Amino acid sequence: MLIAKNTVVTLNFELKDAQGELIEKTDEPIAYLHGGHHGIFPLVEQALDGKKAGDSCQVRLAPEDAFGQYDAELVQVETRDKFPPDVKVGMQFEGRGDQSGHSMVYTVTDVAADKVVVDGNHPLAGQTLQFNCTVAEVRAATEEELSHGHVHGPHGHHH
Repeated sequence: MLIAKNTVVTLNFELKDAQGELIEKTDEPIAYLHGGHHGIFPLVEQALDGKKAGDSCQVRLAPEDAFGQYDAELVQVETRDKFPPDVKVGMQFEGRGDQSGHSMVYTVTDVAADKVVVDGNHPLAGQTLQFNCTVAEVRAATEEELSHGHVHGPHGHHH
């Protein structure tokens, strides 16, 4: 079966930075619903369209094609009393991101006696990335997967 709209694609991947350093690699295959369901980067989806199990692809992702440009306005300094006493660099908190009221995940990047610095950017924002993958399996999506907009079962979403 070829990868096309409304197929479930299972793949193994490596994500590297622009210098070729490994950022992430799958231990187990991942699965996503193909065809504009926002389960994978659009450029990767385009590169995979029409491929079959066993095929590979390599896609270079500019920041705007992956996690976006780094936005310095998403870095905020907050008073320490807004956080738990054991706050540490690397912890993540959900907060209101902008005037629209949308929630965002903020990562603690610095802790001082009376201040905490949090960053709402994705850790890979502003980076050019190399996405390399091999297709493990392609199958038709079930009606339930299509109605929910994501994969169910092994390697996919579980309710």
